Amino acid sequence: MSALRNYLNKIKPNFEKDGKLHAFHSLFDGFETFLYVPNKTAKNGVHIHDAIDSKRIMSMVVLALMPALLFGMYNVGYQNYLAAGTLADASFLSIFLFGFLAVLPKILVSYIVGLGIEFAWAQWKGEEIQEGFLVSGILIPMIIPVNCPLWILAIAVAFAVIIGKEIFGGTGMNIFNPALICRAFLFFAYPSMMSGDKVWVADETIFGLGNNLVDGFTQATPLAEVGQGINPVDAGTSLCDMICGFIPGSIGETSVIAIALGACLLLITGIASWKTMLSVFVGGTLMALIFTATGSTVIPWYEHLVLGGFAFGAVFMATDPVTSARTETGKWIYGLLIGVMAIVIRVMNPGYPEGMMLAILLMNMFAPTIDHFVVERNISKRMKRGGTK
Repeated sequence: MSALRNYLNKIKPNFEKDGKLHAFHSLFDGFETFLYVPNKTAKNGVHIHDAIDSKRIMSMVVLALMPALLFGMYNVGYQNYLAAGTLADASFLSIFLFGFLAVLPKILVSYIVGLGIEFAWAQWKGEEIQEGFLVSGILIPMIIPVNCPLWILAIAVAFAVIIGKEIFGGTGMNIFNPALICRAFLFFAYPSMMSGDKVWVADETIFGLGNNLVDGFTQATPLAEVGQGINPVDAGTSLCDMICGFIPGSIGETSVIAIALGACLLLITGIASWKTMLSVFVGGTLMALIFTATGSTVIPWYEHLVLGGFAFGAVFMATDPVTSARTETGKWIYGLLIGVMAIVIRVMNPGYPEGMMLAILLMNMFAPTIDHFVVERNISKRMKRGGTK
């Protein structure tokens, strides 16, 4: 590593002011800070010193996503072999390798398009490259169906980065979660690629792995069956499969166990707010219990919490520090409303059985308002205690 550090120090003057490659300073700075912690220190003024920075936060979130991503790759292969009727003859390695080769191009497209726009934008504005897309770049492939075409994904990523992030000022300034903006764009611009029964099971043969499925093969997700008034358990999907993740669905959203492992890492390191995370599940549980008691839903309340993107959204999307509520009381309100709205959308709109994406995007919009009223209430209480009218 010292050899690499010495080489970067040697060429660095070319990218600084008056250097012959100064036009690419943002690109070099982004690459250098990705590899090493910046060695610049504050010279004056009052500053908060902390061992955590945005790069460490992003890196920790990416690590927390790994269990869900790796299981999602395995499940892609699992669903392919299961649909083709050859699961019993397949090895663990062949199942995982099929899923890995099916998911990898989507990850590459997400990062190439997203980071390419980030780099170009930083060069154009003469600013530093932010690390925000390190997380969005891995989240986006995890919340889409495996059969989403790469060219459509590229368009959606470009839309999310430019419209959902850069026009607001870049990382830390965006109102909406960029990954969910990408999914929303796909859902409304290319609905046939995001819903229906043909998008959840990869049907291609990759390097001799997997199996070509029979023509016309379809496979509905358990949540889609709920939208049709069918209890997935009655259709042959066990609660154990729902929790473990051996069901059709978006690449990273099926396994509650894998998501829980990521949640533990985020909570132990203090990256995510346990208040936001817990309140999403509390809100979802309360609303699901109400609908169950009134006979408005065909499944028990606990199945709502393990199906679709509910758990994934609660752990990795609702806790986004940029787009979520920041006051401690606001986090409870914000998460509670997300859980409630997600279940309301699922049950009341059979045409869109997921609900989590719209619920989080809606509350992203109201998060500043929630914080505003919480702060104003605290100020009012303090003024009353001080005798000020």
